[in-house]
Amino acid sequence: MVKGIESINLFSESAKKLANFYSEKVGLKVTLEAEMGEAGEEIFGFDFGGGSGLYVVDHSKVKGSNQEPERIIFNLETDDIEKEVKKLDEKKVKKIRDTYHVEGYGYIATFEDVDGNYFQLVQVRAD
Repeated sequence: MVKGIESINLFSESAKKLANFYSEKVGLKVTLEAEMGEAGEEIFGFDFGGGSGLYVVDHSKVKGSNQEPERIIFNLETDDIEKEVKKLDEKKVKKIRDTYHVEGYGYIATFEDVDGNYFQLVQVRAD
C-alpha cells in the first residue's frame, strides 16, 4: 500500500547552485549536505518538519535548464502568501504568474528557479 509522498527529488547539473537558490532566495533551510555515489555527486536536503522533504541532487544526465517546466510543479505552503511573494519579488525571482485565488483551495503564485523549474507558493484556505 502506498502511504504518501516521502520526498521530491529535484535533479540538476549543479545541485549546489540550485540548493543555494532555494536557501538564499526562497528562504528554505538546508538540513542535509552530503556526497553520494562513486562520482561524489552532491545532495542537499530541505526538511519541512514532518511530511515530505525536498532534495536537490546532482545528476550526470541533467544538462541545462528545464525545457518543460509545466510538466511537474511542486507547491511550498505558507501562511502569508503576500509576504512571501513580496520577498521573492524583492530578490528578483522570476515570477511566472502573480497570486490568484482558487475557490475552495486558497491562493497560488508561480515562480521559476535557476534551473528553469516552476514552483508555487500556496496559502490554503483556513477551515
